[in-house]
Amino acid sequence: MSGRRVVIAGASGFMGRYFARRFAEDGDMVVTVGRSGADVVWGDTAALERALDGADLLLNLTGRSVNCRYTEKNKAAIFSSRLLTTGELGRAVEAVAAPPALWLNASTATIYRHADDRPMTDDAGQIGSGFSVNVATSWEREFFAHARPGARQVALRMAIVLGDGSALTPLLNLARFGLGGTQHGGKTRGGRQMFSWVHIDDVYRAVRFIRDNASIDGPVNISSPNPVPNRELMATLRRVVGARFGVPLNRLALEIGSFAIRSETELLLKSRWVLPSRLLEAGFEFRFPQLEPAVRDITDGPTLSD
Repeated sequence: MSGRRVVIAGASGFMGRYFARRFAEDGDMVVTVGRSGADVVWGDTAALERALDGADLLLNLTGRSVNCRYTEKNKAAIFSSRLLTTGELGRAVEAVAAPPALWLNASTATIYRHADDRPMTDDAGQIGSGFSVNVATSWEREFFAHARPGARQVALRMAIVLGDGSALTPLLNLARFGLGGTQHGGKTRGGRQMFSWVHIDDVYRAVRFIRDNASIDGPVNISSPNPVPNRELMATLRRVVGARFGVPLNRLALEIGSFAIRSETELLLKSRWVLPSRLLEAGFEFRFPQLEPAVRDITDGPTLSD
């Protein structure tokens, strides 16, 4: 990948920082776009067009974190932070003489319905309903509205990304404090709600794979091929942190805890059962296909026997 110009919007976030470092380590020239402290600041149209003109890759990871309470103010910020920045990038892509060869835009596997009956694949996944789904569908609609010949577009429907500083942190803390039992209270009973996840290293590797496979475009699921039920998720986290027990949590307890940490219960109660069928069919191989090795790689936790 040496010598390629990679433009990363949202490079100050958890994923953006990781991607900027990895691309730079691979010898690419990284140009960042953000509110402050970036090479290009939002609203500077001329600078944005200069950055994108002739770029090899545009990667848009911009968006306010959804790990918050869904107040009306936060909902508005979640929407605007995605749609307005994607629109600004799209207008710049349309304006330049040589658009980026590939535009990858973050999306989310939460776009699919609550699924405990079958997995949601790229081609046969069913779109769900609710606030998070509305965000995802609106985001993708804005993204694909800026299609231009010569600029391949891929929406990255990412499962919950695991890495240092990710949504994994509050889950590990639950396990450490003895609250890492099965979570109950959603549509699916008995801790059988599915948890789809992906290691951040595999997200980066998938981006490189997509870049090198010109036949891949449109929405693509970025998720481990081995999602797990909630009860297995929490048992795995208990082993990793060395917790000998974990108190199960019902919906009321989860609501109280989520309010205390300013988050929502959707992370644990929605059944996300997502498979990366297009990546697998194209020959992509995951470095971390199984949950426990992925979590241990991130935490460098102790090895325990059951």
